[in-house]
Amino acid sequence: MKRPFPFSQVDVFCETPTLGNPLAVVHEAADLSDEKMAQLAHWTNLSETSFLLPPKNPAADYRVRIYTPVQELPFAGHPTLGSCHAWLTNGGAPANDDILQECGIGVIRIRQAQNRLYFQAPPLKRSGPLPADILTKALAGLSLTPSDVQAAAWVDNGPGWAALLLKSHAKLMQITPDYATLDGLRIGGVATGSDTDFEVRGFSAGGFEDPVTGSLNAGIAQWLIADDHAPDTYVAAQGTVLGRKGRVHIQKDGADIWVGGAVQTCVTGTITL
Repeated sequence: MKRPFPFSQVDVFCETPTLGNPLAVVHEAADLSDEKMAQLAHWTNLSETSFLLPPKNPAADYRVRIYTPVQELPFAGHPTLGSCHAWLTNGGAPANDDILQECGIGVIRIRQAQNRLYFQAPPLKRSGPLPADILTKALAGLSLTPSDVQAAAWVDNGPGWAALLLKSHAKLMQITPDYATLDGLRIGGVATGSDTDFEVRGFSAGGFEDPVTGSLNAGIAQWLIADDHAPDTYVAAQGTVLGRKGRVHIQKDGADIWVGGAVQTCVTGTITL
């Protein structure tokens, strides 16, 4: 039996609507099957669609499931902040000062500050230098040479990201990825920015460039700060070559890295499923 569900579409990591990364959010989604969630995410054709559910972990305020058009993800950054914003806007109230959002990798802590939401970067599932074969594939797929790269590492907190720190901002902006050569590798590029501290580009396993990527920026921040490539606080731009104006705010607080940005509500209503 079809019925309406509360629905939001939000724009994440931007001060101005339509210049960030959009996210579709279905509220009160406990009655939806896995198949229906996957079908809707395929239909919206956004990089991610999220579904808000009651928590299984009693410590959490709510639970989120995150789908791309082709698969479910255990964690992703812009759906973490966008889902939290939609939950708060729809009347959600955290039990404590921080918001505790349950997802596939566990409970993610989120806080509000300076009209932004910040999530606590989860531990990396895989870190350290890239194996030679993965680095070779990344260089070939991005038409780079070893001399273009200052450092390379796994920055995988769930989706499988690897990253290259490039010596040149211009070289980063000139990349035209060959997704057939990348063959499913999720690869990010980062370089010193022009009007921000850093510029980031994220090339997905699905064969498209992501406008603004919270999980990638979280992993990059943990890597760059730990290896003294970046200060404890910085701002990264992403989406520039796509006509977006994503801004990701990074803050180190003790041993923790917090990844934040502004979120805008663009669409509210119901969706019948």
